[in-house]
This record gives sequence, structure tokens and C-alpha cells, in this order.
Amino acid sequence: MTPQSQRDSQMQDSQQIATNSQFYYPSSSVQSEETCSLSIMVARTDLPFMMQTIPHLVRGCNFPFFKRVLVMDTAPLSGDKVNRPGVGTLEDLRAACQKLIDDGVMDEIMEMDYSESYRREIYKKHFGISELRLTHNYKGYPILGSIFAIENVPGDYIVHFDSDMLLHQQSGFNWIELGMDLLKRRDEVMFVRPFTGFPLPDEDQFHQTKSYDYDPEGFYKFSFFSSRAFLLQRSKFESLLPMPVLWRRFKRKWLCKLPPRILTSINNWTGRGKLDSWEVIVSNKLKNVKCVRATLAHPQAWTLHPTQRGQEFISNLPQIIHRIERGEAPREQSGYYDLQLEYWL
Repeated sequence: MTPQSQRDSQMQDSQQIATNSQFYYPSSSVQSEETCSLSIMVARTDLPFMMQTIPHLVRGCNFPFFKRVLVMDTAPLSGDKVNRPGVGTLEDLRAACQKLIDDGVMDEIMEMDYSESYRREIYKKHFGISELRLTHNYKGYPILGSIFAIENVPGDYIVHFDSDMLLHQQSGFNWIELGMDLLKRRDEVMFVRPFTGFPLPDEDQFHQTKSYDYDPEGFYKFSFFSSRAFLLQRSKFESLLPMPVLWRRFKRKWLCKLPPRILTSINNWTGRGKLDSWEVIVSNKLKNVKCVRATLAHPQAWTLHPTQRGQEFISNLPQIIHRIERGEAPREQSGYYDLQLEYWL
């Protein structure tokens, strides 16, 4: 997409957002026999904010989930997670999760299974390679844990959020029901999520680093998958499997052309290899099979992602959540998915 066509597309998108009647809405509610569960991933790095963000996400979804599950990462921190502020202990994390259960916010806690037998079994299914040893990517994000959540959280459909996400959903609107209907009707749609950023109907801002196309039914089509927030249909997702494993680029470029199984053997032998992101692995598969991630253009539901999680963010988080739940945001936030913290203070 050229810069000019990108701008033209954004202007068209803005007009679509402003006119709700142009959107497709399901004519009937999702059948009651279909179940959908909520999965929220938590780790020690989330302790400074999770007791505020998780109840907020549950309120925002306002959906009769079959199960609301906390998926806990108990592995040692690695990558950029090591230096995150406010890292607590596993005991702190377990206690916080239990309080969310006791308060009726969530229903269940699942600790990620890092046993060798489980790792080999699940990697064989998802990547076609059981010999893969690494469980986290080069940034320290849990690849095995992301798959664990999909495999073990029950339901025909799964809504996943990372625990730092922020969500607004207007009363009477239901992005999950809309997404479930879209997954059933459109073969090429593999994942659905709410609008990314704060939408303003009178502005044509939709700041994205990845290319996209607009669908007349009221959503943006991306070939790039985001693991922070998504809805999937379990049976449909499994049609993507297995997916080729992707490793970070090597200094010797000829190594990058070797088959995934050989690269895995080399990395197991040397111990120096680093897995690419699960997002990139899934995105690569989506592109190859010509499927998409649908980002709903409906302004009644939208998400923000905080990139700054220091004390200034934590101190102002209650007020930020209050404003988001009311559907308010600074005008400077318009079109941006990452929280523009300086304008919220």
C-alpha cells in the first residue's frame, strides 16, 4: 500500500467509523450451546497493576464466559522481562491470583506446564518438531505458555488478554458476540479483536505499523497477528497447525535457509539460538494460507496498551481506568494503540 493509498484508506475508514449503520451486526445471538472462556496471562512482572487491570477487563467484556481462567507463568524471567519494575515473587503472584478467585473476578488458576513430556507433545502438535527445547522467545515472552492457554482453557471459543491491556466497551455493545459470528461466517478470518486505539469519528487517524485493508463489513484485515488480545475459535485455529518454527536471524545468512528441523538441531546443540516471537510465527502462517486477523472498526469497543509501566503509570492507573470505562480519552490519544501516558496525567 502506497503512502497516498494508505491515507485515502484511512479517510475511508474514518467515514466508516462515523456511520454505524454501515456495519454488519449479527441478526441473532450466538447459539447457547457454544461456549466461550476468558484467558488472562499473568507473571511476576504484572504484580504492580494486575489487581486493577484484570477486574477492569472482566467488567469491560461483560460477557457470560464459561470459565474465566488465569494462566500463570512460573518460569524464571528472561529477556527484557528481567528488568521490569516491581517484579515480585511467585508467592506474591499466587496470592494475588487467589484473591482474584476469592473476590469472584476469576474462576480458576492454571500454572503453565513446563514438563519435558508436555513440551514435546505440544510442540509436535503445533510446530511438527518435538525436539524444540526453548519455552520463551528472545524477549522472554512465553511461547509454550501461549500455546498452553489455548490447549487447556476450555471452550469452543477463547478470548485472551495479556494482563496489562485496557479495554472500553459501550453498554449494550458486545464485541465478543460480534467476533464469534464473524469467525463462523468468514473462512479467512482466524482471529478477531476490538479496535486498536481510541477512535474519534471526526478524525482520520488510525496509526498502524503493519499494512491492512478495510472490509465493508466493518473491520480491518491484517495478516499480522497480535498476541496481546484476541478471540479465536478453537477448531478453526487448529486448522493452522502445524506452523513452521522461526528462529532469529543468524550472522551467517546461509543458515537462515536451512529447514526448521535442522535449525532446531543446531540450536539445541550450540545452545545459542533464540526463538522468534509467537506472534511472528503465527503471522507467517496466516500470510501463507491467506488468512487474516480482523480488528473491528466499531467505535463502541476499543483497546489501549501501556508501554510505560513505571510509578507514574501505576499512580495514575485508577483514574486512567475510570476514564476508559466511561469511554473518555485525551484527544491526543486518537488513533494510537499504545497509551500516550503524558496526555493522561
